[in-house]
Amino acid sequence: MVEIIPAIMPKDYEHLDEMMSLFVNVVPIVQLDIMDGKFVPLRTWPYPKDAHFDAIVAEEEGMARWEDINFEVDLMIENPELAVPKWVSAGASRIVVHVESMIDFEKIRASVPVGLIELGLAINTVTPLSSIEPYIERIDFVQCMGIARIGFQGESFDERVLENVRMLRAKYPDLPISIDGSVNFDTAKSLVDAGATRLVSGSAILEADDFTQAIEVMRNMVQ
Repeated sequence: MVEIIPAIMPKDYEHLDEMMSLFVNVVPIVQLDIMDGKFVPLRTWPYPKDAHFDAIVAEEEGMARWEDINFEVDLMIENPELAVPKWVSAGASRIVVHVESMIDFEKIRASVPVGLIELGLAINTVTPLSSIEPYIERIDFVQCMGIARIGFQGESFDERVLENVRMLRAKYPDLPISIDGSVNFDTAKSLVDAGATRLVSGSAILEADDFTQAIEVMRNMVQ
């Protein structure tokens, strides 16, 4: 079954709590787009610094809605090696690191408990798939970006992602493949037909009149 995963760009902790609450009992997991304003131009919570996040990492405070819904983090940041252990402590179910910003895969892999938290590598449409092949056997999934300019919602679909997905699916039949960027009602089916198993969707869901219905419509399109 294809997963439909709403994407949230948290402005601050209060916005994070509000947005996550919307999806409780609607989907099992949401994606948090975490941006530092360096790897990508935009910046989201918890950057530049947030007392709530520090308390969560120190396990003095719980993550927003942690008892009700799981979350994965898409780390669109520089030096992800430093941030990954913090998100492990924060309770992320899945952690996505971009191969273009990664410096030390071994350090990242050692920080993520195998079998407890999924580790994924994201790759841009213009980056050769050969960049992630050395790590395929040691990660849990790949996230293919569906847009050329990452870090923004509502960007145009980059059709090069379809060939990337086809190539990955042909070479790695059992690999979970997630797509993030311009996943909407026009692109969802073609992405799944190409081999995607997870669809991360932001504006198509969040800007719908009824986001619950939007998720159900997208789910029905691809099953």
